[in-house]
Amino acid sequence: MSAVEQKWDDGLIARRVVAGRTTEAANGGSGRTGGSGRYGGPGRYGGRDGGYGGRDGRGDGGRGGDGGRGGGDGSAPPGGVYAAALKERLDALRDLLGLSATRLDPRTVAEAGRVLDEAAARQRLSLRHTVVAIAGATGSGKSTLINALAGVPISETGLRRPTTAAPIACAWSEGAAGLLDRLGIPGRLRRRPLAGGDGDDALRGLVLVDLPDHDSALTAHRDQVDRVLGLVDAVIWVVDPEKYADAALHERYLRPLATHAEVTFVVLNQIDRLPGDAAHLVLDDLRRLLDEDGVALGEHGEPGATVLALSALTGEGVAELRDVLGAFVRDHHAATRRLSADVDAAAARLRPVYVGEGRPGLGERSREDFTARLAVAVGAAAAGEAAERAWRRNAGRACGTPWLRLWRWYEGLRNPGGGSGEPVRTAPPEEEPTARQCVEHAVRVVAEEAARGLPAPWAQAVREAAARGARGLPEALDKLAADARAPKEGKRPPRPAWWPVAVLAQASMTLVQVFGALWLVGQIVGVLEPGLMPPALVMLAGIVGGPLVEWACVVAARGPARRYGQEVERRLHEAAAGCGRAMVLDPIATELMRYREVREQYATVSGGRTPTG
Repeated sequence: MSAVEQKWDDGLIARRVVAGRTTEAANGGSGRTGGSGRYGGPGRYGGRDGGYGGRDGRGDGGRGGDGGRGGGDGSAPPGGVYAAALKERLDALRDLLGLSATRLDPRTVAEAGRVLDEAAARQRLSLRHTVVAIAGATGSGKSTLINALAGVPISETGLRRPTTAAPIACAWSEGAAGLLDRLGIPGRLRRRPLAGGDGDDALRGLVLVDLPDHDSALTAHRDQVDRVLGLVDAVIWVVDPEKYADAALHERYLRPLATHAEVTFVVLNQIDRLPGDAAHLVLDDLRRLLDEDGVALGEHGEPGATVLALSALTGEGVAELRDVLGAFVRDHHAATRRLSADVDAAAARLRPVYVGEGRPGLGERSREDFTARLAVAVGAAAAGEAAERAWRRNAGRACGTPWLRLWRWYEGLRNPGGGSGEPVRTAPPEEEPTARQCVEHAVRVVAEEAARGLPAPWAQAVREAAARGARGLPEALDKLAADARAPKEGKRPPRPAWWPVAVLAQASMTLVQVFGALWLVGQIVGVLEPGLMPPALVMLAGIVGGPLVEWACVVAARGPARRYGQEVERRLHEAAAGCGRAMVLDPIATELMRYREVREQYATVSGGRTPTG
């Protein structure tokens, strides 16, 4: 064996220890030996910084301050700021489930509802008692530890495994019957510690529950462990040098309960079986594993799990654990902290259904694009162009020469229903389906844009709201289009103020033509003196002036016709936009507003740690 490494083997475990680390631990370089434990009291294997004096740094045998663990004199009343904050979060969770129960999976709602039920059940019982479960693997020494803390044989110990077949409770004071009934522990399995023994007064209010082995081969034992762990206020995990890294413990319990670090104690038992400074190294490795599990460690004045090393068999470190438990019990906030941790866990499970990516919502650009697509579907531009053509056609009819109007009248007799001389156009059979597809596409696009960034349940709710509104949207748009066509089929568009002047000028040109023709006829029949040139010039002036007046009217009518068409297009566009807003955008906005409400409630449930995206 090299000088750098040494190997030790006591028949239980074998590890290689780097000599440098051993020296550092022996010299106290890591700060994990000596000093006081997390809640005060002398202890060989206390916290890394030796003592825990509360967040304000005052160490008086427990957490100082108003809201820390350990009221110093044991007079801290239950509730306080922790209970007020917890009540606010529970109320927010209740409102949250009420607002979103129809949008979430029933299983998700049931899991969160169980947290509310358990919180209500626990708050109805004594808050001056602290229920702590002792859990561990087979042979870890749970029963020996509870016997050492109680001073009397509470739980059976021995070589036969499993030794503990059902939870056994030990209460240090009266008034815990309701709590034990909730745990389902019968009277024959309820014990009391040695009266007047060491720690009897210090642990007043403590209820210790010895659980079956969590790795028991019997399914009923494991079910008992899982059931009780969900009801107690805190847990002491007892591990031994052989199984402290057991994957079943870390993956099934410690890692999922990482949010419950403040009500978690991890005790490395049987250190009397480790030679030299090996206990320090095993304790370091245990802390490393807990850190990898996401369990916060109560070090340097920060809240977290308490990690200790002791020997229940020899009594080494048991007094320190008793002191830590005493301060923990006198704090009277264990139940509140446990319920707060349960709410934290529920918030973590609910996070995927309440917190999305980015900033979900429907921007102005998306709304404008949606209304533009509806305008295309309803044919607003085509209706405007048709109105413009109708305006110009009416102008031509009013300002045209009488001979052209006669010709159009004759064509109207030959082609009924097409008085304008233009063939009657019918909509192609694919026009309506195409418009319906445009509407469906517009609704689908705006729904996807509104749902972008939302959690899955709320994105689905937005899509469903848009789909419900879109069911009658094509029909409503068809009615709008029919109303827009009504002016073309009924009354004529309004005429500008200069039309009477144009009509009078056209009538004058006609009269000039008639006068010239009569003048010429009179000369032919001999009534008037012959002179071909004057009547011919008069007739020519009327014949040329009529078309000139008509052409001038057509040129002058382009601007008003264009404005009239644009006005028709605008009205139809606004009508389509209003219809789409009422049937699709408003329901989407309602769902988005409800999501913002539940996000605010979720922020309260999660303790205000929700991002604002």
